[in-house]
Amino acid sequence: MNQKELKELIEFLIEKDIAEFELERGDVKVRIKRAAEPGAHPRTEAHYFAVHPAQPAAPEIGMVPVPGVPGSPAVPLAAPAAIPEESVHMVKSPIVGTFYEAPSPGAPPFVKPGDTVEVGQVLCIVEAMKLLNEIESDVAGEIVKKLASNGQPIEYGQDLFAIRPSK
Repeated sequence: MNQKELKELIEFLIEKDIAEFELERGDVKVRIKRAAEPGAHPRTEAHYFAVHPAQPAAPEIGMVPVPGVPGSPAVPLAAPAAIPEESVHMVKSPIVGTFYEAPSPGAPPFVKPGDTVEVGQVLCIVEAMKLLNEIESDVAGEIVKKLASNGQPIEYGQDLFAIRPSK
C-alpha cells in the first residue's frame, strides 16, 4: 500500500465517519484510529472515572437505583469519608492534571495531616502538559485531610486538601 492509497483510505474513513479501521493484506497491516472531534465523548480505556453526586430522587435515603438498568433494585451508597464539617476549608484543584505530594520522588511531602500551614505555602504540585504547577494554601490553618493520592489524575475543582482555618 503506497502513500497515495493510504491518503485516499483516510479521506474515505473521514467521509464515512468511521472512527477505527484495520486492514491486513499478507504481511502488511494497517490500523487507523481517528481521534474524537472536540465536544464528542470518546471511549477511553482509562482506569480513573469521575464520580458524580447521587441522583436527587432516590427511593430511600442512602439508596439509589443502578443507572442504565430499568427496574433494577436500589443499591446502598458508600458512606462519604468523615471530615468534620465545622468550618473546614476545601482546597480545590485549579486545573486538570496529575497530583504530586512532594517536589521529587523520594522527597518528603510538602504537607501531611496535622501540619499547620500559612497562606501562600505550597501544598502540592499538579502536573499538566509537562508543566509543574505549585498549589498554594489560600487559608492559614491545620491540614485535616489529604484527599488525593500521589500520582493520581485529578479533575478541575476536585478537592485536594481539607484545612481547618486558624482562629
